Amino acid sequence: MKKNPKILLLALPILGFACRTFAQEEHRHDPAEVEKLGTVHFPVSCTAGATAKFERAVALLHSFAYEQAEEAFRGVAAADPSCAMAHWGVAMSLFHPIWAAANPAAAPTPAQVARGSDAVEKAKALGVRSEREQDYVDAVSAYYREAGQRPHPARALSFAEGMERVAQRHPEDQEATIFYALALLGTPSPTDRTYAVQRRAAELLNRVLPQAPDHPGVAHYLIHSFDYPALAELALPAARAYAKIAPSAPHALHMPSHIFTRLALWDESIGSNLASAECARRVAATAHPGATSFDELHALDYLEYAYLQTGRDEEAKGVRDAIDRVDTLDEPQFAAAYALAAVPARYALERRDWIAAAGLALHPPSFPWARFLNAEAITQFARAVGGARGGRLSTAREALVRLKAIQQQLAEKKDDYWAGQVEIQSRASEAWVAQAEGRKAEALSLMASAADLEDATDKHPVTPGVVLPAREMLGDLLLEQGVPKEALVAYQGSMRIAPGRFNGLLGAARAARDAGAAETARDYFNRLATLCLKASGSRKEVAEARAAAHLTR
Repeated sequence: MKKNPKILLLALPILGFACRTFAQEEHRHDPAEVEKLGTVHFPVSCTAGATAKFERAVALLHSFAYEQAEEAFRGVAAADPSCAMAHWGVAMSLFHPIWAAANPAAAPTPAQVARGSDAVEKAKALGVRSEREQDYVDAVSAYYREAGQRPHPARALSFAEGMERVAQRHPEDQEATIFYALALLGTPSPTDRTYAVQRRAAELLNRVLPQAPDHPGVAHYLIHSFDYPALAELALPAARAYAKIAPSAPHALHMPSHIFTRLALWDESIGSNLASAECARRVAATAHPGATSFDELHALDYLEYAYLQTGRDEEAKGVRDAIDRVDTLDEPQFAAAYALAAVPARYALERRDWIAAAGLALHPPSFPWARFLNAEAITQFARAVGGARGGRLSTAREALVRLKAIQQQLAEKKDDYWAGQVEIQSRASEAWVAQAEGRKAEALSLMASAADLEDATDKHPVTPGVVLPAREMLGDLLLEQGVPKEALVAYQGSMRIAPGRFNGLLGAARAARDAGAAETARDYFNRLATLCLKASGSRKEVAEARAAAHLTR
């Protein structure tokens, strides 16, 4: 795909991040405390005061501040009881198109569906005052229709078809085009490597961009459109603009790190997620005192990933400790579940602390883990790999049994994406068990099949990357079996999808060295040493890289 020059309009300088509370206070005097969510123009047939509130609520919606958006739309209805579009907004706030794509656990709960359906009926009862508004209501109504009989993906497709009609009938309406792009992003297959749906969404957004450079949804959805290894560079201008556009939204501060992670821009990812986590804490302190925000946990997972790739182990331990302190959450949803399991697993496995990995347990125990089997699988995967590589085979076998049971449960629930991801984890775990038991050929076969399966799918947006890439583990296994040339090929293949990983660079350097490719080894060691200029902790691999690259701190 050629770079669209229009997207370059989003390359705004980011002078710094700020988080302003969502609460609107009428008597602020400090300009730094003024809420900033971007610019939205969405005329509706409501009172002037209600329209201003409505546009703020839409801006919150575009930055996935769903709880605050629902509250804001209800405030619109209170300000103008005749405003049917306020109830459209409530229904939209309870429907999470991108979150639920390829992840049934992220689909609206039955309670949310009930509230959304009620909001649709209220909008219909009030009666909209224009054909355009009727089209918007019809589109979201198509999602909630027959919610008890039709699965989320089918209803999401109905919503996309409805938004396509809105965009076609009202080409002058920028919001119609933007919401159509969002709707499309809730429908692609995770195995479609042509990214046809995502490219179509980006095309729509680029069409709107010149007239709406400060729109939160345009920047946000461009990032989602290009959040894939082959396309990520196209979203870099949007990533560097979104936080500037909507610095009051925790998700807007975090979302750029999706692209920073894809491109191994670790310092930018760290800055992005530190700002997002702090913003999320401030919002939660107002809305849910004493609870941890799922937005904060999501940012912490990406933050942990970036710290570990740069050898900043002391900072990574701080994130791990923060996860240990979590007790209650503002909303026990899928991103929170993933982060709660992933951060401890990453901290142990990336640092090759196999004993710690084997000893992991789900935390906090009060969390509804049964609703998020894909998250539990992360912990079981860490236990299996840690047990197999750390000499605790009974633990590894026990965890492997549970992994296979989880995979079966997910398959029975038609959760094909996560069932496939757990299948990858199971094969990789079984490979390490086979290696520990001396079945080397079987171990290689299992790990190669895990790597091939992983290559055929993309990562889910909930994660900065799988806990351990299967092809990177294939390199580890080949290196352990004394086949460095093949190991180097595996590491290089892994880094084409997940560039700038500490263990990928380290493995490639060691494999090249053992294969007699001294200059290639030196290059990889040099890249790793450069990556770790801010390294903390006592990881011996950092010293190894510096010595081999002839670099000093």
